Amino acid sequence: MKKDQKIKVGISIGDLNGIGAEVVFKTFSETMMLDFCTPIIFSSVKTLSFIKKKLGSQVNLYGVDVLSKVIDGKVNVLNVWKEPVKIEFGEATEETGKYALSSFTAATKALKNRDIDVLVTAPINKASIQNDDFKFPGHTDYLAQELNGDAMMLMVTDNLKVGLLTDHVAVKDVSTHITPEVITQKVQTLYATLESDFGIRLPKIALLGINPHVGDNGVIGDEDDKVLVPTLEKIRSTGKIVYGPYAADSFFGSGNYKNFDAVLAAYHDQGLIPFKTLSFGKGVNYTAGLDRIRTSPDHGTAYEIAGKGEADHSSFREAIFTAIDIYNKRQGYTELTKNVLKVSPRKQGNKGRHNPRE
Repeated sequence: MKKDQKIKVGISIGDLNGIGAEVVFKTFSETMMLDFCTPIIFSSVKTLSFIKKKLGSQVNLYGVDVLSKVIDGKVNVLNVWKEPVKIEFGEATEETGKYALSSFTAATKALKNRDIDVLVTAPINKASIQNDDFKFPGHTDYLAQELNGDAMMLMVTDNLKVGLLTDHVAVKDVSTHITPEVITQKVQTLYATLESDFGIRLPKIALLGINPHVGDNGVIGDEDDKVLVPTLEKIRSTGKIVYGPYAADSFFGSGNYKNFDAVLAAYHDQGLIPFKTLSFGKGVNYTAGLDRIRTSPDHGTAYEIAGKGEADHSSFREAIFTAIDIYNKRQGYTELTKNVLKVSPRKQGNKGRHNPRE
């Protein structure tokens, strides 16, 4: 990307009966946002104009039919569909699920083809988007299929980052999904992400236990002792700074999380309940480990307030800034590491002598 070009932020609109369009409108009603990026909403000008009128929003929308027509300084809307959509605020309907999916898959394709630089997704209803061609529990799993890398849900703020060993997995199945291979891969993904996407050198990572009190020496389960402990020992032997497993019930309340750059939780609620308690409205969901960048706000469709103009757009705006920041840091990291000087092999005559470059 040329230095004078703004970052193209693709936005999938999410469930039209939820608060997605509202938080997008509120974010880009702040005109200074257009100084940081060029937004492209994957939706329909006709549909969004209807919602805009219902909400009394003053944001100006600029409709385009092809991505080549996108203009800097405008809130661009790529017309993914043109037919009218029945909007029923607060209701989970098959119709709006279909359009949420159309928006998301079109935006993912654009991300994959580098027609947009980053993707920010508004909230979906996971049940209403299911069909014969889409049987994924959420955004992350679909992106993992379409893009390259090892996808990991990572919840982030400036001061707290919580990743997951397992994400949308039933609690009864969690322990069977946590294997030495999974732990090693997730630690590697998180470690690399902290370095390349957040600029953290030699990151410190904490891992939470699977069972209450880390199993109490096998009294409440032996998965921690048999799987987590030996795997972490092997990972530490490679030089990575990874501690644990820690008892999850006291880890956040004691403030111990402040001693680490990131935390790996064993399962969804173990990580997200404390994260959202500490950071709700400021947190961002980042799909780490992929070759493209996707973020989203830390909340759902919020049907109970949809169409009322009451939605807080702070998390969505933060998702925009986080995506931009990660994009810039990743670009800088790539430049920094691509021309690293290789250490020349020592000559035979230097055997046994100290090489100051080692």
